Amino acid sequence: MSAADADLVLVNGAVHTVDPSAPRASAVAIRGGLIAAVGSDDDVSDLRGPRTETVDLRGRTVLPGFQDAHAHPSGAGLERARCDLSHLHDRDAYLAQISRYAAEHPDAAWILGGGWAMDVFPSGIPTKEDLDRVVPDRLVFLPSRDHHSAWVSSRALELAGIDARTPDPVDGRIERDAAGEPIGALQEGAIELVRRVCPPDTAAEVAAGILEAQRYLHGLGVTAWQEAIVGAGPPRVDCYDAYLALDASGQLTAKVVGALWWERGTGEGQLDSLLSLRERAAGCARFTTSTVKFMQDGVCENFTAAMLEPYLDGEGHPGHTSGKSFFGAEELKRYVTLVDAHGFQAHFHAIGDRAVREVLDAVEVARLENGPNDNRHCAAHIQVVHPDDLARFARNGLVANGQPLWACNEPQMVELTLPFLGPERSSWQYPFGSLVRSGARLCFGSDWPVSTPDVMAQIHVALNRTEPPGHLYGGGHDEPFLPTERVDLETAVAAFTMGSAYVNHLEGETGSITAGKCADLAVLDRDLFASPADEIGTIRVDMTFADGLMVHGASSA
Repeated sequence: MSAADADLVLVNGAVHTVDPSAPRASAVAIRGGLIAAVGSDDDVSDLRGPRTETVDLRGRTVLPGFQDAHAHPSGAGLERARCDLSHLHDRDAYLAQISRYAAEHPDAAWILGGGWAMDVFPSGIPTKEDLDRVVPDRLVFLPSRDHHSAWVSSRALELAGIDARTPDPVDGRIERDAAGEPIGALQEGAIELVRRVCPPDTAAEVAAGILEAQRYLHGLGVTAWQEAIVGAGPPRVDCYDAYLALDASGQLTAKVVGALWWERGTGEGQLDSLLSLRERAAGCARFTTSTVKFMQDGVCENFTAAMLEPYLDGEGHPGHTSGKSFFGAEELKRYVTLVDAHGFQAHFHAIGDRAVREVLDAVEVARLENGPNDNRHCAAHIQVVHPDDLARFARNGLVANGQPLWACNEPQMVELTLPFLGPERSSWQYPFGSLVRSGARLCFGSDWPVSTPDVMAQIHVALNRTEPPGHLYGGGHDEPFLPTERVDLETAVAAFTMGSAYVNHLEGETGSITAGKCADLAVLDRDLFASPADEIGTIRVDMTFADGLMVHGASSA
């Protein structure tokens, strides 16, 4: 085998390169972990030597490896190994799983895990009585699938010292009965009242969780992601050291950008720690920490997303809350300007229209104070965007980091969101089409374990604005959700490849199938661009390559 021979060639395929200079091809050659050539089958024939492995794609699509621009794989992997409720969508099924898990782990003082959906419970609020009935002798702490709520048992409340006299934290809420007694549901910052008394995760558990998440994501064609909370802060999984160790041992095959958590109430004094964490990861092959995460608000379903106007009550009248901004507007401007000046990307959680506006204002001030740079700040979730703010994304260079799976008429939207936003604000949700038309740069992510990291299911919703086939949290709603906000297939694929690579500062080495770039590839089970739009969500990934290494599937697939 000569030095010029490829290690592997993929031929007879439908290669979608996401490279505008050569958007389509039929073959890819890989050598030394890099893409050696892209073109026709004839173009790669000279690179085939006696030891070159050849895969006949039989017309299947090859894409750049997908990149998830906002996910929590370390926590998701841990939940999969614990009392995992994410594959269920029924109150009785949850309780049966909790009871079963307790029986299988008789020595576990705590039942940990999570993944329950709010729409299963009246008003989205579970109670301790259910837990006390099935596991009366246990401490139970189970975050919801969006991690903005937690379901806890009486024993957990008692251990945490939470009773009718316990005040709500400034950034959260303890759900109570008419007498003021806690009922077993905690919102936002109140979750920490119980989380802080839970047993800490061990280093081995965290590392195992990351590896399980990596295995699962590779099976979905994902070869890179941004871990949306690294270091301190919720969820209480300090995955930073685990990522360093996995990178050093060569077990980390994905490329990972860690978003360092900006702790509320700590102020500018934490900057030195963030700079130190960034420096410690500087020598890693596949792990960097060049981002700082700001969580500006909560979620609409529990009325903690920050809105410009109050939520409606059950009768359609203005209520008494417009949500929570976790940072004051001036405070956020100061912090964002500070991290921007030190070369960090700011990654924001912003769901309500007030939170989105506060983020845009902060980025605008940072640009005025520090001048233009290449930090690539992004706002994740962007559920409700006031029309006046759409054009400001492009103007301020703020990347729109969308989670497309949520943009459909699923029960959580129909029952827990639309009635409390009202018709006008409901029409401003997940405006991906409008953002693209306004010139904004778009990237996509899953927010896993909040929702599935299955990229094809997410692309299905981006195209159709309807539930993907077999959607666990579906309600059988066929009507498209705000269909004018659809994006086309090319745009959706680009958002999960070059768009997310751009946010991760990886577009020079990944994001497109271009000679010289890393051989990060996803091979689908059919021709994506020949498939009907309503079948996109049924497509699966046959093979995944990371730096030329097959990390999912088999060459005979």
